[in-house]
Amino acid sequence: MTSFVFETAPRIICEQGGIQRLGALALDLGMQRVFLVTDAGLIKAGLQVDAIQALSEAGLSVTVYSDVAADPPEGMVEAAVAAAIAAKVDGIVGIGGGSSMDTAKLVALLACSPQALEDVYGVDRARGPRFPLIQIPTTAGTGSEVTPISVVTTATQEKKGVVSSLLYPDLALLDSQLTLALPPAITAMTGVDAMVHAIEAFTSKHKKNAFSDALSVKALQLLFKNIDAAVIDGSDANVRENMLVGSLLAGMAFANAPVGAVHALAYPLGGHYHLPHGLCNSLMLNAVLEFNFAEAERLYASLGRAILPGLGQVADRQTARAFVDAMAKKVSIMPYAQSLGEVGITEKDLPMLARDAMQVQRLLQNNPREVSETDALALYRAAL
Repeated sequence: MTSFVFETAPRIICEQGGIQRLGALALDLGMQRVFLVTDAGLIKAGLQVDAIQALSEAGLSVTVYSDVAADPPEGMVEAAVAAAIAAKVDGIVGIGGGSSMDTAKLVALLACSPQALEDVYGVDRARGPRFPLIQIPTTAGTGSEVTPISVVTTATQEKKGVVSSLLYPDLALLDSQLTLALPPAITAMTGVDAMVHAIEAFTSKHKKNAFSDALSVKALQLLFKNIDAAVIDGSDANVRENMLVGSLLAGMAFANAPVGAVHALAYPLGGHYHLPHGLCNSLMLNAVLEFNFAEAERLYASLGRAILPGLGQVADRQTARAFVDAMAKKVSIMPYAQSLGEVGITEKDLPMLARDAMQVQRLLQNNPREVSETDALALYRAAL
């Protein structure tokens, strides 16, 4: 076994109704003046009410920042940091999807240790300390509650990542009751996003290890088994909890064994067309699985045996093919667009997307098969 380092959040609580304990949990971390980071949609749905009540009843003051936008723009992140500094907060709570939690990470860091965003893009360029941080996901997809990564959209529509162990939260709180009202399409997009995390962590060329492998397999088993029920009827809190746990496990995996070409090709789609991140990953998944097949056959076979019954004695090639076909079928029944053409992308857009994808070498280098600009163009064309 090769040497490896594995990191994750120091504490994870999975409890239906656990949001009621948020005040006590924040006090345990020394918070008194809390900055709650979320988005307008969550406010409209009222999902912040129990969190604010729990914090207030514990005697903490709460400042709510609800201007988070999808694919967090640099200006919005900087505005959130400025608001936290102005409120003189000493603790951060992120509640929502990946955009809210990614923003919360950067607020916890930059409001405590001021530094320019452009100076912290990349790996291990941030400096601490940061404020105490609690992350509460309301979707089962990004795994952001247990990753050291925050992705920001620049003024030129390029997605850049801040990667630092400082961004791991002190606590990730999973409460499936917060996900019961999630619409079918968002449930599907985020669920497929989490499956992509598990698959790409398991097949990552770099930093793949025994822990990330075990987490990826368990995550994919939970997600593949439960996503249909969650999409068809999301009112079952246990199904929702399985999705949340699967997403978290996948997040733990890819935080340590980073993702590859699916994400690299998805980034320009999100940056230019402001499509949901999970949808972008889903649109590129089948093409990339086929592209990687020869290099990842053995690994795909392992995943196939984990999620498909009766393949224990079947040869790797057939099992790998069954896995790729099963993923294609699973994606095909999800209630959202199934091609780039359906979201308004045309042939003339593809060269620009391919050029931009090649800038995401931080992720492309992890792919089982090397991706050239010509390959990227062909992959986008296959997804068209």
